Amino acid sequence: MQRILLNLLIASLVVLLTSCFKDDDQVAPHVPGNYITDTIPLTDTYKYQVYYSLHDSNAVSISLKALWDLGFESSPAGWRVILNSSSFMKATCLTGQVFGLPADTIGALWQFNPSDGSADSLAIGAWFTVINNDTIGNERLLLIDRGIDENGNPRGFSQLVLDSLIRGTYYFRIAATNGSNPQSYSITKQGDVNHVLFSISNPAQAITEPKNSSWDLLFTQYTTLLYTDVGDPYPYLVTGVTLNPAFVEVAVDSLTSFESINFEKAQTMNFTKRADRIGYDWKRYDFAGGTYTVNSDLIYVIRDTEGFLYKLRFIGFYKFLNNKMEKGYPSFEYQKL
Repeated sequence: MQRILLNLLIASLVVLLTSCFKDDDQVAPHVPGNYITDTIPLTDTYKYQVYYSLHDSNAVSISLKALWDLGFESSPAGWRVILNSSSFMKATCLTGQVFGLPADTIGALWQFNPSDGSADSLAIGAWFTVINNDTIGNERLLLIDRGIDENGNPRGFSQLVLDSLIRGTYYFRIAATNGSNPQSYSITKQGDVNHVLFSISNPAQAITEPKNSSWDLLFTQYTTLLYTDVGDPYPYLVTGVTLNPAFVEVAVDSLTSFESINFEKAQTMNFTKRADRIGYDWKRYDFAGGTYTVNSDLIYVIRDTEGFLYKLRFIGFYKFLNNKMEKGYPSFEYQKL
């Protein structure tokens, strides 16, 4: 009888203990998304800047590339002022000269924004001194070469002095090259964009980038440094893709086939936030034939603003329009991993 009671007790304990443990959680296999193809309408003059969202598979914003001149960094700790490199803009510091008087550019050393997004070598550079928590300009007189428009026409020059950055507002002055029409302006940061943009031609126009959480890739022309056969650097206007500097990063693979890159493979790759890592050299220009060819063996794995992984490759640069094939329409395919 005692043995029967003992067996019943053991059986009850087994039932009780096993009921305290859940079944092993079932881990669903990682299912990739559908393949998506898209084309970006930069046009044959590359006149547009197109902000693109991989998550939404669409252009968040399309605007003329020459719409703005200066971009004011909008993050809480931001202070940098960038040039619109899609217009081939550059700047020089006029030492010993005075704002509002004619500018002398003899011997000027012109600087371009680096296309990799590095903050330590901007054309305008560190323009201030911090005094009692206020960011006060050091009275440097800059001359801005506004570059060219989409038709290659010069956009002119302007004098610029950055005066201060106080409680999230930039204060600055602009005048013509000869010192005429001096004006004071202010630009206030907006916390959800990378830059608030300013047009010298139309200063009353409010221009901002799309919200930095809404886009991943910027299709645009931009200025970069190329090198001659003997290694001398020279600035050049190229057409390609830059990354959203706030969130997005990319890895590149030229050895693995597009079909073979999966979620597991992507997690082992080395990512970078270098802005021009996708860049422009996924295509090549044939000087003999006068045409572009696309290298579809270059695979880009992109971590987007939400942390999701996508693989992407370019498949074309032309579109049939007006009874001919027109350049300036980069096409690509991608898949969420």
